Amino acid sequence: MTGLPHSAAADRNKQPILDALLQVLPARGTALEIASGTGQHAAWFAAALPGWSWQPTDADPDMLPVIAGWTAQAGVGNVHPPLLLDVMAPQWPPLAQRFDAIYCANLLHIAPWPTCAALMQGCARHLAPHGVLVTYGPYLEDDVVTAPGNLAFDESLRARDPAWGIRRLEDVRREAQRAGLDLRQRHALPANNLLLVFGFQG
Repeated sequence: MTGLPHSAAADRNKQPILDALLQVLPARGTALEIASGTGQHAAWFAAALPGWSWQPTDADPDMLPVIAGWTAQAGVGNVHPPLLLDVMAPQWPPLAQRFDAIYCANLLHIAPWPTCAALMQGCARHLAPHGVLVTYGPYLEDDVVTAPGNLAFDESLRARDPAWGIRRLEDVRREAQRAGLDLRQRHALPANNLLLVFGFQG
């Protein structure tokens, strides 16, 4: 695809993430994507999951036409027009229904730490009772040696903005629990990233 902003990382990780999603998600449902970025994931996943209705969003209004462009070029009909959504807003935009899945990739480490609590609380409001929150990105784990690449990445993030940085998995899990969500699954993916699946407690 040409003529649109392109994320090389999204192009590299879209298939490993999709492979994990195919293990996690049922054949049909409605999905809300938080921080869709260029929209490459939305286009790829929607094409591979025809039984799913996909709602992309981003906090940057300049990215909305980019997302629409990627999904249009992909020729997918199961993606809604992108919406402006700031996770930190007290109320997220009006959404037609609760979602069977909420997907969020590579947000928590390039945002201030309070974003994590806002994400978890917002997802708890907008997930269906049986729904799952799926997050993807690098995490620090207390019982796992951190890869040198992630240590260097964390240092570079904090140099750019002291409020950024790779988050401890236990801290993220704690914020999820405060919102009524439990960590159900952990999938190790390439490049020292994790795909985590959260669902309602009980």
